[in-house]
Amino acid sequence: MTDTDLADEVNVSAATARPRALIVSVYGLYAREVGGWISVSSLIRLMSRLGVEEAAVRSSISRLKRRGILEAERVDGSAGYALSSEARQILDDGDRRIFERRRATLAEGWILAVFSVPESERRQRHLLRSRLSWLGYGTVGNGVWIAPGHLEEETRFALERHGLASYVDLFHASYRGFADLHAEVRSWWDLDSLDALYRQFDEAHGPVLTSWRQRRRKDDEGEAFADYVRALTAWRRLPYLDPGLAPELLPRDWMGVRAADTFFALRRRLEAPAHRFVEHVRAR
Repeated sequence: MTDTDLADEVNVSAATARPRALIVSVYGLYAREVGGWISVSSLIRLMSRLGVEEAAVRSSISRLKRRGILEAERVDGSAGYALSSEARQILDDGDRRIFERRRATLAEGWILAVFSVPESERRQRHLLRSRLSWLGYGTVGNGVWIAPGHLEEETRFALERHGLASYVDLFHASYRGFADLHAEVRSWWDLDSLDALYRQFDEAHGPVLTSWRQRRRKDDEGEAFADYVRALTAWRRLPYLDPGLAPELLPRDWMGVRAADTFFALRRRLEAPAHRFVEHVRAR
């Protein structure tokens, strides 16, 4: 399994979230805290609150198992599935990107990844480009990719982990002109498309947040669980598409700020009741 395999399961919009993507979110949120394992019966009950029928859950589990994301395991006589060690590592690595709001500063400069991969190793070239894209890199030219300087450590870790470091030279750089930097940034990244994705997220989940804020009655913990998992599933791909550019380089009224406010407010509001619901299901 590669990061791309796991990414395939989460790189979906809220409106089209596949059961597999929702299952990965459930495992990422709740399985790691108890050794990475969830019983089949508990998973079926949890997924029913997300509107996913048992047959679809079992089919999705089978697919995730074939892709090396889940592994069959019995615990105290109960059938269940655990995250593979590699899937757990990938989810651990992703926590900082997904749950933190890191933004670059202009003083940090840029990191350039310059690479050349022989035609005979096209698979490695595809993997390298995929990794750089997933890290949030933009394209300056053929074999020259760019990211804010704060991504250097994450870049080194990813390239070494996937055996790609030998193909790449990394440079720390500062921009010295001649074109306007704002215009250059727009040529390196498709900020309009990213802004549209953030807007899509906020339009889908902003009303959910408003509804929860207006409530006066006791929390429906099952509903909190469903809303939180859906929000996370829609959110988790966005920080990987976003390089975390310095605010000075972003378009005016950048939707990424509002979308992040929505997600983190939902997290603060729903995380605790959602967790109580999962604990109740596990105890049954």
